[in-house]
Amino acid sequence: MNSCDIMLIVAHPDDAEFGAAGSIAAWTAEGKSVAYVVCTSGDKGTSDRSISPEELVKIRQQEQRDAAAVLGVTEIVFLGMKDQGLEETDEFREQIVRLIRTYSPDMVVSSDPYRRYVWHRDHRIVGQVVMDALFPYARDHMAYPDLLDKGLEPHKVEEALFFGADEPNHWIDISATFAKKVEALACHASQVREFKVDNLESWLRKRYRRLADGSDYELAEAFHRVKLPD
Repeated sequence: MNSCDIMLIVAHPDDAEFGAAGSIAAWTAEGKSVAYVVCTSGDKGTSDRSISPEELVKIRQQEQRDAAAVLGVTEIVFLGMKDQGLEETDEFREQIVRLIRTYSPDMVVSSDPYRRYVWHRDHRIVGQVVMDALFPYARDHMAYPDLLDKGLEPHKVEEALFFGADEPNHWIDISATFAKKVEALACHASQVREFKVDNLESWLRKRYRRLADGSDYELAEAFHRVKLPD
């Protein structure tokens, strides 16, 4: 795949499914192409002291591939950065700009960088780096001029959706794709165990019914939507 309609740029394996799996299932059913960029390896995402970080990385990458396949996503880029180690650096931003220019998505989805107080730091950092990469860096030819030498021309993304927002302004109905969301999240068995829930489907239904507040839908994924300027 040389391009995609929608790109998910997330911190950890499972973030895309928690944040947007119902929407992703709807988009791919419509024939839209979706690509994932998973920034960290998720090597710290367990309370099981018998699992090594190296083993956990392999488990989580396969879980991510399985979950993506459920949703019709075939393109996944693993950047392999350290879990709990993301920093807002020029190097990280350039990586994201390079991927945006490579895949030329119309829309990018990530975690909200402005959520207050309790929020995984990696989620906050990746959201900020994505927002800055979208505007103005991916758009401006003088940003990272070495990318031009590699044939990566500037690209203007039309809009961004940020999940986990304190102030959502955009909801997507996932009533018809909720079962796919449950199936995809069930693939992340190493993470689902960490939540210690007896019934994943029931737990998720309550969560996404609550997130539907403010919309006309029974079940919804909630985002803060940003239309990017020219």
